[in-house]
Amino acid sequence: MYAPNNIPSADFAIIGGSSTNSLRFPEAIDFPGVTVLETYPGWETPFGPSPAFVLFDLNGRRTLTCVMHGWRPGVKRADASRQIFWVFQQAGVKKVLSEGGVGAINELLRPRDLVIPHDYLDFSMRKDVDLGTGYLLIMRQPFCPELRRAFLKASEELPGQGRVFDRSKYVVTDGRHFESPAEVQYYRMAGGDVIGQSVAPEVYLAREIGACYARLELVVNYAEGIITDWSHQELKDIFFEESALAGRRLLMALAALPEKPPAVGECGCAELRKTTLLRERTGE
Repeated sequence: MYAPNNIPSADFAIIGGSSTNSLRFPEAIDFPGVTVLETYPGWETPFGPSPAFVLFDLNGRRTLTCVMHGWRPGVKRADASRQIFWVFQQAGVKKVLSEGGVGAINELLRPRDLVIPHDYLDFSMRKDVDLGTGYLLIMRQPFCPELRRAFLKASEELPGQGRVFDRSKYVVTDGRHFESPAEVQYYRMAGGDVIGQSVAPEVYLAREIGACYARLELVVNYAEGIITDWSHQELKDIFFEESALAGRRLLMALAALPEKPPAVGECGCAELRKTTLLRERTGE
């Protein structure tokens, strides 16, 4: 393992999810301007050993990327996220692009559609996961509008076989099981469009370290009880057939961002992290 003081500086980060899990990112993507600078097996963090990282440059945008999909033996999902975002915090990351696969709750959606969440409903058990900084996190704008526009531009220029939707409400649940039909109907009545397991705690940890955050989701199946039963083979086919496109969209979105993020961007995300109003009572 590398010592924490060996963590390189990077303004940008990409978290690879299920859509890019079947390839080596970014090495497997033929994209102009990408230079892999170094690979790291991981670092010791306060939350356990981190996964491996790749540091690459895209036309001046130094970017750390890692894979966050599945469950590493003996590592809880919450700790896996904390390991990643602790590394991002040490690296000085200011903008985080993430991707994954989701199930469709909204009956207007179909497998292979692309959705860019603008809000979320957290039904997971991971709401209290943090890095110990004590910040008050304001979630009125959970996903950065600047990053969402970059994802939209990339998706419209490279849509794949599905349609592109620039808004959706992401329902967060715990894994590794899928949800029951009754649960899905409940989430549908609550206003959810898609369902997955990745937004929380990522959205909270990004806000905690003062970074902008957004996601691009590939619809890979219908949620239980919606339209028709999903097929494991179709799910597998989508992941493998769409992976190269998903990787290219990530790089296209990254290329659309300014080379150096300002300390406080026009998006206002950095202003949504405040010093906590709670204080420990002493002397009692």
